[in-house]
Amino acid sequence: MARKSSGMQQASISEFFEKNKHFLGFDTLPRSIITAVKESVDNSLDAAEEHRILPTISIEVHKVKGKKDLLRLVTQDNGPGIAQKSISKVFGSLLFGSRFHTIRQTRGQQGIGITGVVMYSQLTTGKPTAIISKIARESGAVRVNIGLDTKKNKAILSNEKRFSEDEVNEAKGLHWIGDHGIRIETLMKAKYQRGKQSVYQYLKMTSIVNPHASVDFKAFDEEGNMIDEGSWPRVTDELPRPVKDIKPHPHGLEIGTLQRLLRDTSVPSEGEGANTPLRYFLRHTFSSVTNPRAQDIISKAGLTPKDKPHLLKPDQVNDLLAAFGKVKLTAPPTDCLSPIEDLLIKKGLSKAIDSRFVSTVTREPKVSNGNPFQVEVGLIFGGDLPGDQPIQVLRFANRVPLMYQQGGCLLTKALESVDWKRYGLDHPGGKGIPKGPAAVLIHLASTNVQFTSEAKEALSDNVDVHDEIRLAMLEVGRGLRNHLKKQKQKAKAQEKFELVNIILPEIHDKTIAILDAEPVPLAPVITKIMNAVFLEEKVEWDKEAKVTRATIEVYNYTARPRAYTLLSTWPEREGVTMGDNPLGGRREAKGLWAWKLDTLDSGASTTVSFVVEGLSNGDWSEVDIFFRGAGDIIGATKIDEAILAEMLREEEEEEVEGEEDGDLIEVSASPVIVDDGPVNNVPEVNISHAETPSDEDSDWFGLGGGEEE
Repeated sequence: MARKSSGMQQASISEFFEKNKHFLGFDTLPRSIITAVKESVDNSLDAAEEHRILPTISIEVHKVKGKKDLLRLVTQDNGPGIAQKSISKVFGSLLFGSRFHTIRQTRGQQGIGITGVVMYSQLTTGKPTAIISKIARESGAVRVNIGLDTKKNKAILSNEKRFSEDEVNEAKGLHWIGDHGIRIETLMKAKYQRGKQSVYQYLKMTSIVNPHASVDFKAFDEEGNMIDEGSWPRVTDELPRPVKDIKPHPHGLEIGTLQRLLRDTSVPSEGEGANTPLRYFLRHTFSSVTNPRAQDIISKAGLTPKDKPHLLKPDQVNDLLAAFGKVKLTAPPTDCLSPIEDLLIKKGLSKAIDSRFVSTVTREPKVSNGNPFQVEVGLIFGGDLPGDQPIQVLRFANRVPLMYQQGGCLLTKALESVDWKRYGLDHPGGKGIPKGPAAVLIHLASTNVQFTSEAKEALSDNVDVHDEIRLAMLEVGRGLRNHLKKQKQKAKAQEKFELVNIILPEIHDKTIAILDAEPVPLAPVITKIMNAVFLEEKVEWDKEAKVTRATIEVYNYTARPRAYTLLSTWPEREGVTMGDNPLGGRREAKGLWAWKLDTLDSGASTTVSFVVEGLSNGDWSEVDIFFRGAGDIIGATKIDEAILAEMLREEEEEEVEGEEDGDLIEVSASPVIVDDGPVNNVPEVNISHAETPSDEDSDWFGLGGGEEE
C-alpha cells in the first residue's frame, strides 16, 4: 500500500519573514515607517563611510491623498551608488550582504534590513519599490522597480531604464545630490506620528552619534503642506576611523562553530585544503594565536601539530575547545571598532540638546567571549531639559538609535543599577530611571551586538558589557556631582562676597561720617570676613586665532599666604596640543596639566592661562580644576593622590603585560609623578560658608568618592 505524502514543505526565509514581519520591526503602523527610515539611513551611512564620503542624507514622508495610513517614503543619499547588476541582490534578497561573515563593527550584519522594507511595501500595498542609482564612473543613472519573489527569495525587476546625465538633471523625481548616490521611493501601510517614538526623534538621535553626517527631514500632509521638518548639519568633517576585519578569537568559541571551521579545511583553498596541518590551521584561522601558543594549545589538547583538522573526532574537537581556555591568549585587535570619542559625543549632544553641562567618557576597548567591544557614555545636564520628569535615555548600538523596548534593554538596566541620588539627580528608592534635567547617551560599539530579537531594538544581557557601562556611568556621574558642587560653592561664595562688598562700604561710610574719622582700608577687613580661596575658570574660543583659550583666576581672601599646585583637565588627544602656556608647568598625566604657583599673599590673586590648538569651535568648553595644598579652594577639587597613584600603577601593569604578550589593545599610561606638595606648610583654615569636602567627595578624573568601581 502506497504511503501518503505528509504534506510537509520547506519554507524560504522570505516566506518566513513575510508571515512574521513583526520580527523585522513592522508590527505596528507607527513603528513601520520608523523601521523603514532606519534601514535606509543605516545603509546610506555605512556605504558613505566605507567609501570615505561625508554623508548627506535627505528623507521625505508624504501622506497619500484619500488613503488612510498610506505613506510614501523617499530617501536619498550621496553615497557611492550601486552598480546595476547588484541592485537586485541588495534590494531583493534576504540574508544577502557583505557583513554577515565579517568580524568588525557595522550597523547591520544580517542582510535583512532594506530588503525587508521592499517586502513590507509589497505586502501592504502590492506595489514595487523604485530605485535610482548613480555611480561616479558612469555618466548616467539607472532606474528600476523592484519587488520580491518570497518563495524563491529573489528580486522581481520591472521598468528598468537607464537615464543619461542630462535626463538625470532635468527629469522630475531624478534630482541628484552630486554625481553619485541612491534614491529610494516606496509606498507602505504606515502611520506618521510625532513624539518620542517618531521619525523626527530617530533622525535627531542618529545625528547625535553621527556628527559627520548632514541629515535633512520633511513630512507632508495629503495636500502637500509641510507638517514637520528637521535639519541637522554636520558639525565635523572628521569621518569615523575605518574599521578592519579581524579573525575569530578562540576564547568564547562554541563547539558548533569550531566544528564548521575544522570541516572547511577539507575544501582545497590556495593549495592547502585537506593537507592543512592543525598548527597551520590554528595560526591562520584565529587571531592572537602565535606559533608558541598554537603548540601549547595542541599539547594541552593531546594532539599533534600534523593532525588534519577535518579528520578530528568529536572527542578530540572537545579537547581542542577545552585547550583554548587553558592557554593565555592576548586580546584580539581593536581596529575593528570605531567609537565616536569624547569630543564628538559632546558636539553631537550639544547640537541636538540645549544644556549647561556635558560630561562624556569613552572607555578602553574590552573583550567578551572573544568579541571586542567598547562603551561610551555622555551625560548632559541643565538648559531647557525638564526637571520634574525622568531623564532622557538615548540608547545606541554601533551608532544606530534603539527606539523601543527600553525597559528590557541591557543599556537601561546598567543605568538603573547606579544610585543617581549620590550624583545630584532625584532617584526615589534608587530604582528605575532617575528624574532631573538631564539626558544620558549610552553607546555600545561591538563586532557582535547581541539583540533580543531580529528587530534590533534592545540588547540582551551580558555581564561584561553591563559592568563596563556601569563604570562609565559612575565616571560621568561623578563629573556631574563635581559640577553641581562647584556651582553651589561658587554661588554661596559669590553671594557672600557681594553682600560684604555692598553692606560693609555703606556701614563704613556712615560710621566715619558720624565719627568724623579718617577712612579705613576695607580690603583686609573683607579678606578676614570672607576667609576663603576662590577660583574662577573660563574656556573661550578665539575665532581669529582659531584656538581655545583657558583662563584660571585664583583669589586669596584669607588672612594668610597660600601655596598651591593647580591641575587642569584638557582634551589631550592625537592632533591636539598645548599652545601658549606662560607658566609652563608639566604634564602630570594624560589629559591633566599641573602648575606649581608662587606663594599667594593675603588679598592677592594670580592667573593661569593656556591655549589648546587643534580643536574646532565648540569642541571643548568645560574644564575641571584640581589642586594640591593646605586649605580648600572654592571652585576646585582636592586631588586624591592615593587613588591617582593606584590607577596609574594598574595602567602601567596593563601596558607591561601587553608588551610581554604582544597585546594589540593599546593602553595609555602615564608615569606617576610624586606630589611635591605646597611650597609652604601653611595650616589649614576653616571656610565658614562652604562645606569641607569629605573623603567621599574627593575626586579626580572620576576617581574617588561615590560608588566603588
